[in-house]
Amino acid sequence: MIKAGIVGGTGYTGVELLRLLAMHPQVDVQVVTSRAEKGLRVDAVYPNLRGFNDLCFVAPVVENLTACDVVFFATPNATAMTMAKELLAADVKLIDLSADFRLKDVTVWEKWYGAKHACPELLEQAVYGLPETNRELIKHADLVANPGCYPTATQLGFLPLLKANVIESSMLIADAKSGVSGAGRSASVVGLMSESGESFKAYGVPGHRHLPEISQELSQLSASPVSLTFTPHLVPMIRGIHATLYAPLKETGINLQDLFETFYADEPFVDVLPSGAHPDTGDVRGTNRCQIAVHQPQGGQVVTVLSVIDNLVKGASGQAVHNMNIMFGLDEKTGLDQVGLYP
Repeated sequence: MIKAGIVGGTGYTGVELLRLLAMHPQVDVQVVTSRAEKGLRVDAVYPNLRGFNDLCFVAPVVENLTACDVVFFATPNATAMTMAKELLAADVKLIDLSADFRLKDVTVWEKWYGAKHACPELLEQAVYGLPETNRELIKHADLVANPGCYPTATQLGFLPLLKANVIESSMLIADAKSGVSGAGRSASVVGLMSESGESFKAYGVPGHRHLPEISQELSQLSASPVSLTFTPHLVPMIRGIHATLYAPLKETGINLQDLFETFYADEPFVDVLPSGAHPDTGDVRGTNRCQIAVHQPQGGQVVTVLSVIDNLVKGASGQAVHNMNIMFGLDEKTGLDQVGLYP
């Protein structure tokens, strides 16, 4: 059994990890940390875990985690980096669901996240945890930077097109929408039902923290420089991301449906829908699946890709479990083969 610890067990991604790992046949969660809830039983804070987890929250200190085989950081940015070196030195594998290790350039990280990085020397060692592109590196990784939710949906939509070199990479557009759980569990005005309900708005238009992450990863896969316009939106639903992606085609006459189906034929968590389909965020709720549809409106020069995920699963905790499965040589679908919730 894999002995697992979760740092930051009271946020949405933390409890989603607990839910997924509770049903994982090869994992024993031994430590769950929380500063605010230290001493309380996990199932007292989250009654949905009654009968599945009888642990108490403990303080998030290195000494409580060194007996684990793997530690997940479901914490705010700039937290994992303060503990990473000590845990790695204790031969603990780390999967960070925050942004601490996603960007390779420390100057770019400090600009976008407004803090001094505590261990920039680990940025090169960290493996970006998108299995569809980095599977072989993840197999041998000790430190995995779990991708963000918007970057996951956006990259999976653009990847086949960039790899085939059939689009103008200097003119990419990502128009993405997220449910309110993407803002986290901390109390805030934006998360109030009376603020977000019956409303719809863009945010972060001058620049969003996920933009450099998406650009960095897409640039590594493109034959030419990538320029991306990324606009996120908040929609009045709890879970889900819908990314509508646009790019000019270099030529017409490409069988885009075949291109996507072939590219993702062996990927367990990417589902390319039939030609003409329109994916629905509701169809992937609670699952680690990304559903994609590709369109070429009026047979013109622009390709439109529709990419949907559950931001808490494929966009966070499910992808983290997927990465763990790869790191420990397990079947990639172990503990993740759920059917979507409906309705």
